Amino acid sequence: MGVLSNMIDREQLKPGDHIYSWRQAYIYAHHGIYVGDGMVIHFTRGAGQEIGTGTVLDNLLFSSSPSHSSDTPCPRCGDQTRTDGVISSCLDCFLYGGNLYIFEYGVSPAFFLAKARGGTCTLAPSDPTEDVLHRSSFLLENGFGVYNIFKNNCEDFAIYCKTGLLVSTSVSVGRSGQAASYLAAASTLVSTPLRFMTTSFSGLALVGVSFYCVGRLMSDIGVRRDVSKVPVERLIASPGLDVPENTTEMAKED
Repeated sequence: MGVLSNMIDREQLKPGDHIYSWRQAYIYAHHGIYVGDGMVIHFTRGAGQEIGTGTVLDNLLFSSSPSHSSDTPCPRCGDQTRTDGVISSCLDCFLYGGNLYIFEYGVSPAFFLAKARGGTCTLAPSDPTEDVLHRSSFLLENGFGVYNIFKNNCEDFAIYCKTGLLVSTSVSVGRSGQAASYLAAASTLVSTPLRFMTTSFSGLALVGVSFYCVGRLMSDIGVRRDVSKVPVERLIASPGLDVPENTTEMAKED
């Protein structure tokens, strides 16, 4: 993969790959785990989820991965327009007409910072394929809590399947690079007194880019100190994934 694009062909896919496809004019991406035979396991918020749960954006983006319409359901997947949680879809339904990209693991800090957009790579290494497939299959049967754009989204699901890592503190903007890096960088830039040290456009741009890069790097699960390895069988002991402090104690028992 290159710095400019993570796009790949379908023929390059291997079971256990973390893939994604951009949605809504590249505003956000939907992530999942390719499990072979043209199928993807992914975490979604369907239109059937109760209004009022999650954030305002959750209620506006009814489905993070819409499939065919209910009038013309996919012959392989059926009607998934109102399906919530962890689901299995064919690659065509997952992509929904978008291009196919692969998420990269174990990249260097320099490569990570060279990728201008969050949610495309991480410094954290991937676990063996058999572990990735086991986690994704287990969560397909048992769920991954309640979907939340900022704290428990499709990228969080895919990264957990690949690494087994979860944020172990509740004081957090979010788990994934796509959500956490943008929010952390934006809030830091708005609040920092350094923005008053220069009035030139180039100076403001330099401050903005610097904090954006720092925010992305510090929020990456590969360098954060508030993460722990959590066995998937114990993950369901924390309903909704809203009590992450317990995961630290569970991980220490192994």
